[in-house]
Amino acid sequence: MNCSALLSLILMLVQVWPCSPSTQTHSAQNTDQSFTAVRRVKRGWVWEPLFATEEQTSMVPVYVGQLKSDLDKQDGNLKYILTGEGAGSIFIIEENSGKIYVTQKLDREKKAFYTLRAQAINRSTQLPVEPESEFIIKVRDVNDHEPQFLDGPYVATVPEMSPEGTSVTQVTATDGDDPSYGNSARLLYSLIQGQPYFSVEPKTGVIRMASQMDRETKDQYLVIIQAKDMVGQTGAFSATATVTINLSDINDNPPKFQQRLYYMSVSEEAPVGTTVGKVFAEDSDIGENAAMNYFIEGDSSDVFDIITNNETQEGIILLKKRVDYESKRRYSIRAKVVNRYIDDHFLKEGPFEDKTIIKINVEDADEPPVFTLENYVMEIAEGAMSGSLVGVVTARDPDDDDCPVRYSIVHGMHLKRLFSINEHNGTIITTKPLDREIASWHNITVTATETRNAEKISEANVYIQVLDVNDHAPEFPKYYETFVCENAVSGQLIQSISAVDQDDSAEGHHFYFSLAQEATNNSHFTVKDNQDNTAGIFTAKSGFRRQEQFSFYLPILILDNGTPPLTSTNTLTITVCDCDTEVNTFYCRYGAFMYAMGLSTEALVAVLACILILLVAALDLAVNVSLQEGQCAFQIFCDCHRLSEPGHFVICTYGTEDQANYITALSRPSKNVTAEIHSLYRQSLQVGPDSTIFRQFISEKLEEANTDPSAPPYDSLQTYAFEGTGSSAGSLSSLGSHTSDADQSYDYLTDWGPPFKQLAGMYTSHRSGGD
Repeated sequence: MNCSALLSLILMLVQVWPCSPSTQTHSAQNTDQSFTAVRRVKRGWVWEPLFATEEQTSMVPVYVGQLKSDLDKQDGNLKYILTGEGAGSIFIIEENSGKIYVTQKLDREKKAFYTLRAQAINRSTQLPVEPESEFIIKVRDVNDHEPQFLDGPYVATVPEMSPEGTSVTQVTATDGDDPSYGNSARLLYSLIQGQPYFSVEPKTGVIRMASQMDRETKDQYLVIIQAKDMVGQTGAFSATATVTINLSDINDNPPKFQQRLYYMSVSEEAPVGTTVGKVFAEDSDIGENAAMNYFIEGDSSDVFDIITNNETQEGIILLKKRVDYESKRRYSIRAKVVNRYIDDHFLKEGPFEDKTIIKINVEDADEPPVFTLENYVMEIAEGAMSGSLVGVVTARDPDDDDCPVRYSIVHGMHLKRLFSINEHNGTIITTKPLDREIASWHNITVTATETRNAEKISEANVYIQVLDVNDHAPEFPKYYETFVCENAVSGQLIQSISAVDQDDSAEGHHFYFSLAQEATNNSHFTVKDNQDNTAGIFTAKSGFRRQEQFSFYLPILILDNGTPPLTSTNTLTITVCDCDTEVNTFYCRYGAFMYAMGLSTEALVAVLACILILLVAALDLAVNVSLQEGQCAFQIFCDCHRLSEPGHFVICTYGTEDQANYITALSRPSKNVTAEIHSLYRQSLQVGPDSTIFRQFISEKLEEANTDPSAPPYDSLQTYAFEGTGSSAGSLSSLGSHTSDADQSYDYLTDWGPPFKQLAGMYTSHRSGGD
């Protein structure tokens, strides 16, 4: 090697990196074993990679290595200079020899390497004899960190009875040392506590089941795991973690009854649904694995039932059917309990159910009387005399001593007036005849009471049907208004009739119609039975004259099919009408009435008009007449007069006691009745007010009617309203009204009392804008 061309940096090897952990020693023990180097040559420099071991003492500088140039002749002419990270503080160099020392304690976990630069300078010329070169000093790791379980303490759960080798959980420790150098960060796991139930894999920290365990024996275990670095060698650091392992429940235990035999009792008075007692089966499992259902086996399930209380897991025995001490005093039932949810893995271990026997004694009680039937149905014919037998009810005391009972009828005094009961033997009789047409059924309630204990009462319903007796003859269902025209022809149907019967026919009613015996030989009409409970009335001759006979009375015989059959005679009134082709029933009805009264048709029209106007006038009076001292002070009166001769004249007066209005139905009178008209006129003046003006008014109207050549040849109706002078009520007719209803106040109508309540409402609403 050319000494002038190369500057050699010689790194003295003071420590050889151990080949195995067993040969590793701390650098503080031998400062000559601090570095290893691989020889490299660059330009004139010769150096080898440098390593400084961490944790070396800083009390005395520790030799790291030496720099040397080939141009160094050991005459002190060269000076070595060190620059870069930590130069002069952490690392120092002897400028004459080029030896490098570390003066401080290093920590690899804080800084793993340092970058430095080296120079060789001629002292005389102060010029570098080698180019400046950069090199790295690496900090070599030592085992100065303990392992740590960052996620501890651990909690894990595993099902009970899990097979050996089942993974429970995994624990993991960390080490701050360099995992790429030596064994400082290589960990080894071991089980400190938990044998023989658990094991741990040394390298992975996976905890596994080492044997099957029963939760019902012990449900929780505390396991301690240790982690050691340097693969567990002597002098290694270690740490521990605790793992709480819980065993979860599985359904591996069947339910078991606490007793093989249970004793219970129930009173015969107990109602359905009464709790008789409770049974309980234990299950070592928990949660839904301990859920169970209870059952009753055999015939006893008809009388008793069992349900499960899901909160307490008890079986509750209930009364499903009333028990009777006198009939059966003891029951023996078999109860079974079964797990609600079965784990198929454990079926081979046996059935997950259990059975027990329950003996139930029936306790005697003082029971109320018992009727032989809950409901009685009896029959009696209507019309049966008082004291007739209806039926018998029977009740007895179910207890052994068979106490006598007393009967009575309750629920309604009207029933007691119809029926009575023998309190000793339960015989029901009538107290008065019954009428099926009034009531066909009677419902009564009969009680039976113990004679020695009045609190023991039972009830039974008795339904009494009143059987029908044919005691009502058939009759017309309504009043028939029958009319026949004067020009009717023989054989013409004028009326269809039917019949009704209040009796109840089991086979259905059938009625037979015929003329009564007194009308068969001399009748203008015939009856035809249609054989369907109807009949037709036909004319037996042609032509009728109203003037000769305006009505006929036709007796009709109606026969029913009862046993025995009953008949009745119903009279049909037939009115003769003056008509062409069709009957005007309204005209005929009132025409017949006027004929019966001796009035003509024209007079009838006048009277009807008078009635209509009177109604209107009465309403007008009720609204307009003022009140004195809050009471109605008027009376409405009407006086109508009729002339019976041709040329009719009708005058009606209405009004208050001191006022009168006149309605005249006028036609042109004949000369021979003029005197009668004037006589009637004088009578009308007598009922009216004593007023010259009023008399003159009527005279003028009568004269106009008598002398008017254009008057129609039939009766006409004219209305004249005149109140006279000084009337406080104003006009009683709309003919002379000059004010509207809207101008008047009708508030006073509300004070007239109930008869005028509706009228007050109508006029008040009209005034306020109503219809």
